[in-house]
Amino acid sequence: MATLVLHDYFRSSASFRVRIALNLKGLDYDRVEVSLIAGEQKSDAYLAQNAQGFVPMLVADGEPIIQSLAIIDWLDRAFPEPRLIPDEAMPRAVALAQAHVVACDIHPLNNLRVLKYLTRDLGLNEQTKDHWYRHWVAEGFDALEAMAGEGRYLGGDVPGIADCCLVPQMYNARRFDLPLDAYPRLVAIDAACMELEAFQRAHPDAVKAG
Repeated sequence: MATLVLHDYFRSSASFRVRIALNLKGLDYDRVEVSLIAGEQKSDAYLAQNAQGFVPMLVADGEPIIQSLAIIDWLDRAFPEPRLIPDEAMPRAVALAQAHVVACDIHPLNNLRVLKYLTRDLGLNEQTKDHWYRHWVAEGFDALEAMAGEGRYLGGDVPGIADCCLVPQMYNARRFDLPLDAYPRLVAIDAACMELEAFQRAHPDAVKAG
């Protein structure tokens, strides 16, 4: 069994994804908090392992792996059960497309460094910044609601990589007061996921309290 150390920040949605994946796999791991507020991700020691200076970073037997979806893909190959990314070509494409709506289209426009740039460098006020945030989440959720199937989860009958991405984004949507009435399937899927211990233990509130 590999020795796993997760470097993350409790409120980082990309880190939240990886914590869910690790928990769904039933893997033991050590956690190192990297404070994005204090700028610890830009320390020389951290950058020596992760040139981007982002979280999360999973160190497996001393080897760093960065980018949340790459980490989840590695976990699926190193620890195949339960699978989070389907093997078959079409279900795999569907799952990755759903995950990418969050991880590639919504999240990059709304992460902490972008929000800081909007206020610090472009001079936007908090109200305008929050409007920016809600706009891009809503645009992604509009598509994802239509893409959701009839299963209990985005992944079908069992949670998968798309659910690992959805739940953290739903958490952030609520933090920024995005109305969710237009997304009944996403709300139901999020609720179903949060009934599972793997999602509960990965939640920022649980991690911070721990």
